[in-house]
Order: sequence, then C-alpha cells, then structure tokens
Amino acid sequence: MKRQSSKWIILICTLLLIASGCKKKTPPPPPPPPPPVKAAVEAAKPVARIEFFQVEPSSIQRGQSATLNWKVMGADSVSIEPGIGTVPAQGSRQVYPSDSTTYTLSARAAGSNDSRTARVTVTEPPASTAPPPSQQAKDEPLVQMLERLVSDSFYDYDKYDVREDARSTLTRNADALKQIFAKYPNAVITVEGHCDERGSAEYNLGLGDRRSAAARDFLVQLGVPADKLKTISYGKERQQCTDATEGCYQKNRRAHFTAAQ
Repeated sequence: MKRQSSKWIILICTLLLIASGCKKKTPPPPPPPPPPVKAAVEAAKPVARIEFFQVEPSSIQRGQSATLNWKVMGADSVSIEPGIGTVPAQGSRQVYPSDSTTYTLSARAAGSNDSRTARVTVTEPPASTAPPPSQQAKDEPLVQMLERLVSDSFYDYDKYDVREDARSTLTRNADALKQIFAKYPNAVITVEGHCDERGSAEYNLGLGDRRSAAARDFLVQLGVPADKLKTISYGKERQQCTDATEGCYQKNRRAHFTAAQ
C-alpha cells in the first residue's frame, strides 16, 4: 500500500510539472523605436549666433562717423539695416548717419535666427561764430566755391543706390548748393555719373546715368531746386585713378559736381 501511494505521488508530481511547462510564456517587451530621422536632421542644422555687435562711439555730432563692429558664428547669411545690406560674418563698417539711428544685425541659418541692435545718437554741432566773409570770399568764382563746398559721393561696385556715407555727403552738399544758388541765382550744376574700368563701355554709361540720377533725386528731396541740376554719364571714360585695386576702383565709382557750361 505504501508503495502504491508513492507511485500516485510521483504521477501527480509529473502531471504538475507537465502542466507548468505548458503555460503560455509572456513575450519580452519590444525594444524602443529608433529616434525619428527628422529630429536627427533638425539637431544637425547649423545654429546662427551673434558673438557681439557694437558701435564706437555711440554718440557723434552730425557729419562725423561711427564704426560698427560685429562677429557672427554659424550663419548662412548676415545683414545690417538700415542702408548697409549683406555683410561678411565678421568685420567693421564706418557709417555717417545724419540722424540718430538704430542699426540691426540679423544672422540667419537653417537651425535658427539671431539679431542684435546698436544705436548711434547724432547731435547737432555747436553753433560757430564765423567771422564776416572777407572781400575775397565775396568775390569767389562759382567754380572755386563749388570745389570748396561740394564733395563727391561714392557707390558700391555695380550699384547706384545712395549708401549711408553718401547720404551724409549729399546732405552737406544740399546745404552748400543752396548757399551757392543764393550767391549765383543763374547757376546750373551738372551731376556727373562715373564708374570704374570694369565692364563694357555701354553698360557703364547706363550705370553712370543711374548714379547721377540717384544723387540728383536725393538732393531734390532735400530742397535743392530740380531745375538747377542736370545729369550726365561719363561711364568709365574719365578715371581718377588707373590702378587695378579696390581702393582705386572706389575713387572712380562716384557722382561728381561741376558748373554747367
């Protein structure tokens, strides 16, 4: 009897073992999905960062200049407004604002944009107590007076828009021309457009014409009588400087003022 009981115990244990082995096993949890490709691409995009943007000095008198300095990292494009446009990632630029101006440096990249501002405060120069004009100044010929008071305005390569330093020059020229016309009411001034030696003669004649027209229109906006100004283009015919350097090219890209014959 004891032996038969042992057999039953063995049989029951065997059945329990078989039953436990047939239970459905729980599968392991699936591995986490890989990060989205789009997120990885976004993380790899360059990020624009402005290291610094400053102006020195921050306060000037009208007619003086200030210098903008900047450095940008990781940008696809960098620009300064108003009036300057696209610039390199690091550099400096002299400006001649006629009024208090806030300049904005904008840096753009695929991953982000960044911007900074720098303000130049422009004040009026102190009133001068000039001595009464001498007899020589009263008798000064028109041509000499024009050469003494009126300056050339300059342009960027292949451009005819009035840039920031030219705005200051033409503002001073407007005051001088009003003084000249007060003394010589019958005078007429020619605004000449000039270009550097690069490009065809025909193209530069057209570019010079647009430069002289831009200078004339700016002066008219400042109150110079339009009928006292006429324009002409010399293209690249009358070079002030003949060296193949940027400094020389810049001297030739100008609007020049002469007494009309």
